[in-house]
Amino acid sequence: MLSFISFWRAAAIVLSDLASSAYYAGGIAETAIGKSAPWFILSIMLFSYAVRAIYIESCSMFVRGGVYKVVHEAMGGTLAKFSVSALMFDYVLTGPISGVSAGLYLAGLINELGDQYKISALHVPSAYFAAGFAAIVTIYFWRKNIIGIHESSEKALRIMQITTVMVVILITWCLLTISQKGFNPVPLPDRSNIHYGPNALGWLKGTIAPQITFVAILIGLGHSLLAMSGFETLAQVYREIASPKLKNLERAGTVIFLYSLIFTAMVSFFAVMIIPDHERGKYLDNLIGGLSMFLVGPNILKLFFHGFVVLVGVLILAGAVNTAIIGSNGVLNRVAEDGVLPNWFRVPHHTFGTTSRLINLVVILQLVTIVISRGDVNVLGEAYAFGVVWSFAMKALSVLVLRFKKPEQRAWKVPFNLHIGGREWPVGLALITAFLFTLAAINVLTKETATIAGGIFTITFFLIFYFTERYHHRKAEAIDQSHLEQFRLDTNREITAERISVRPGNILVAVRNPVHLEHLEKVLAKTDTRKIDIVALSVHLVTQAASGEHELEADQIFSDAETQVFTKAVTLAEKAGKHIELLTVASTSPWVAMVQTAQNLQSSRLVTGLSPRLSPAEQGKLVGEAWECLPEPRPSLSLEIVMPDPNQSMYFNLGPHPPRLWPEDVDLVHRLWLELSQKGLGAGLRHRDIVGVALRRLDEQVHGGLERDVLSELNRELQEHPSERVPATLAEDSKP
Repeated sequence: MLSFISFWRAAAIVLSDLASSAYYAGGIAETAIGKSAPWFILSIMLFSYAVRAIYIESCSMFVRGGVYKVVHEAMGGTLAKFSVSALMFDYVLTGPISGVSAGLYLAGLINELGDQYKISALHVPSAYFAAGFAAIVTIYFWRKNIIGIHESSEKALRIMQITTVMVVILITWCLLTISQKGFNPVPLPDRSNIHYGPNALGWLKGTIAPQITFVAILIGLGHSLLAMSGFETLAQVYREIASPKLKNLERAGTVIFLYSLIFTAMVSFFAVMIIPDHERGKYLDNLIGGLSMFLVGPNILKLFFHGFVVLVGVLILAGAVNTAIIGSNGVLNRVAEDGVLPNWFRVPHHTFGTTSRLINLVVILQLVTIVISRGDVNVLGEAYAFGVVWSFAMKALSVLVLRFKKPEQRAWKVPFNLHIGGREWPVGLALITAFLFTLAAINVLTKETATIAGGIFTITFFLIFYFTERYHHRKAEAIDQSHLEQFRLDTNREITAERISVRPGNILVAVRNPVHLEHLEKVLAKTDTRKIDIVALSVHLVTQAASGEHELEADQIFSDAETQVFTKAVTLAEKAGKHIELLTVASTSPWVAMVQTAQNLQSSRLVTGLSPRLSPAEQGKLVGEAWECLPEPRPSLSLEIVMPDPNQSMYFNLGPHPPRLWPEDVDLVHRLWLELSQKGLGAGLRHRDIVGVALRRLDEQVHGGLERDVLSELNRELQEHPSERVPATLAEDSKP
């Protein structure tokens, strides 16, 4: 069930994860490397523009499914399963770290109010409260994702609108505070200003490496990397971005980059500049909440703003839980499509059509993670970075490999490409990939707990994928079904526009051969689906004997052939970023089924490809005869037959309609009008009067003994102007 959301909604979904890291990334980074952490956060946020470029190029190739499908395309199934296993570690931790962080902000506010008003009962154990709150939020968004992505994207958009209000107030108030009270300088990120926390070095502890400036900078960047977590969700949401798809993807990526750069980086700087050093350690778990308490102004106003900050934090961090569920559901869908997971996981929900079984699996893993962490955000943050960096690195390497493996022209490329010796060398992409693998390596060495936990999780998931794939292939399901969509069937006796949820004036596109859907692709490209609905119709042919005595079962109407053609139709709709309705009917005649369905849906146009066995004229005649058999009132309906060259179409109007007159016909009518007007008929004579008299006289001749002469003249007309019967090329909005 594809909703085709706007780029604002897509950006909101990704920002619910990416921008939410502003609430905890600064505190985690400062715990690891000291007061110079904001510079590293800023560097990572600037580098996120390069990561954005990788995801735009990847999506522009329309290799559906993000990391898994791109790595599979470039380097095969084994590395793809490894990549998606690491990515799932990222997603399974995204929800818990965001939910726990939201709970910590809320617990901090409750305890702050208790201390402020000397209410001893108003005090909660922060970690356990945060874990319980995270579990509640996870269950809430589990339900919303079961309902569908459009529902959850609406929530994400509202959350980001409220967050933007808070960000504007926070930045303005921080600047006012600095102008009145001054600020503490943020130390530059040189070796003397990097102070490692107790767990910041991992296996490098006790070695000389951390004393080397270059290595120290890499360590600082590694501990700040989770500030840009969330970009992988862009690849999952891309399939639902509305038309124009690539342009809207670029817009979403730009909004995501600018918003997270301003919010995440500035919060880190303001925290060090405004909160005194001896106080800041208390607020590393809820840095923005602490920042709000050291602004200028009355205490009551600061307390109110603190409450607002916490409210927004709870909303955006809870939104990140939603993002994690959306992203992981998308990833596992692609894995299941490729036959790595059984098709049982992809069976649509009986009411909402979503892949609820995959969503259930993800949410169970997240709830288990929350229980194990017991609300410790630093443990979650360290482990989280493992999945983030390896998913980015494998994605970048795969896009780089595809540049050489499939060098065909792309709609968008990562900039800085050199052309030497007739070949293109993607220098920019190679540098980004090398830097990501460098950060991945430094993370492995410095995050001991995260590496062990991430390694165990990744290997476990890899083995699950490996054995389920082997079992699946032994059952011979993957060969035939793995690349087919799963559809939820809604069977009804009658077809109406209200039942199908389409507006009158829709376009009905007949689809049959999944290899030849050029006519559907043309309609998708030319139609604004915000104004006109598109219905893809497949006619399941039955014999006279099969159509009468007993009603057909759903699987008799919707067979493997319909699954294949609708899978391709869905892919084309995704690529265009436009919604289509899918409909299949059983009939003994495809032509009768098409016009009857068009009448029931109040369609304005019927579009079909060229039949391999009929000429366009013969095809148009059969459809016209089927139209004549419709019960009154018969609709005004046009037929478009799209040629093998999609730029060429032939149009027919069905039933009574104004004829298309050729220029010589119009000239003849006008000349007769001039001559007859001058013979006493005066100014009251109209061109239609000439045509009307001519038609009545023709009718008299056909039925008055001169039929043979009329037929002979019509036949001569057909032979003299065969190429002018129907114009070969017409614009989509031309009137037949």
